[in-house]
Amino acid sequence: MPTFSESRTYPVALDEAFARVLAWPLPELFDRRYLAIPPIREVREAPDTWDAVGQSRRVVLTDGGTMLETLTRVDPPAAFGYTITELTGPLSPIASTVDGLWAFEAAGTGCRISWSWDVTPNGTLGDLAMPVFGRLWTGYARQSLARLEELLVP
Repeated sequence: MPTFSESRTYPVALDEAFARVLAWPLPELFDRRYLAIPPIREVREAPDTWDAVGQSRRVVLTDGGTMLETLTRVDPPAAFGYTITELTGPLSPIASTVDGLWAFEAAGTGCRISWSWDVTPNGTLGDLAMPVFGRLWTGYARQSLARLEELLVP
């Protein structure tokens, strides 16, 4: 199972960064296309608050693809994790499931945030596509972590 990861350090307190990132509206954070990876259009079937293991929501991309995201770990202020299943659209032939993790650690007067995906390829096509998808995801993650800085740091 390939793992892709990116990190960035922010001048924000650890507890604050964790709470804000966990609750951040996905269409605001993931609002930009990166090559073949589209932005998030909306989130459907979401609970009022996103903070408990077992909660699910349906993520809709601007290309019409969808995925079910389920929280699998909430460990403030260290990490939260999720699983993505029921993928539709262009990503569905490449990945069958994704285990995502946002990890937070103190770094000087701020914190370091790491975002990773463990991707289960969807058959032979998925296996063949993983090296290219990994490069795309890494660029998307860098762009998203830069966007996060715009949102977290006034």
